[in-house]
Amino acid sequence: MARTKLSAEFDIEVGGEPYVWRLQRAPRWSSDVAERRGMAIAVRHREGQREAVLEFPVGPQPRFGAPQLQASRIDPKLVAKAISSAVAAGWEPLSRGKAVTIVVDAAGG
Repeated sequence: MARTKLSAEFDIEVGGEPYVWRLQRAPRWSSDVAERRGMAIAVRHREGQREAVLEFPVGPQPRFGAPQLQASRIDPKLVAKAISSAVAAGWEPLSRGKAVTIVVDAAGG
């Protein structure tokens, strides 16, 4: 039987609407520029099915021995701004369909 890794989901309210988000991918650094990836969070409306994957830029590599990124330590203001940016970019959270990937800047805009 396959073992699945469950990630914690967090509730957030943006513009009076309830959303649920989770850390989908932690940042990944590599000496190969093509392999570098920033953090990504998956968001959906509480009553909706369609997810948006919000991708952030890579940012600076942490020093050796720095703690791993934990979803509970991500600033809710950053998540709220990224969700607002996704909606402004055309994501319709209550529609149906495949997940949409939206690239945001380091500040969530």
